[in-house]
This record gives sequence, C-alpha cells and structure tokens, in this order.
Amino acid sequence: MLDVTLIAAAHEELAPLIAPPIVISLVFGVVFLFLGYVVWSYRDVANRSPRKASTQAHHAGPIDEYGHPESH
Repeated sequence: MLDVTLIAAAHEELAPLIAPPIVISLVFGVVFLFLGYVVWSYRDVANRSPRKASTQAHHAGPIDEYGHPESH
C-alpha cells in the first residue's frame, strides 16, 4: 500500500503560479516598501494635532524632542 502512495505522490504536479517566484517576491517587496513609506509619512501627525499643542502651551520651560518638559 505504501508503494502505491509513493508512486501517486511522485506523479503529482505542482500548482501553477501566475508568475515566476522571483517576480512574486519582488512585487511583495515593492508593496512592503510602499506601505513602509506610508507609515513613515505619518510619523509626525500626533505632533501637529491642535489638541496636543494646546496641552503643551501651559508648560513654562523648554520641551525636549519627545514632548516632555526638560527639568535639568
């Protein structure tokens, strides 16, 4: 019975692809880089928020690059 299974498995064909594997990986790489650019482009949206600007307006001292008051 095992011999019949091995013979049947040896004659199976692979599923057809719409493109060669290298082309598929390049397309996914380009999509990944594009989505990374989209995320990177929104990196400063929270700092431009008027609500955040109004909450930081009451600080008397300077504010560091992370939005915290400097207390040196």
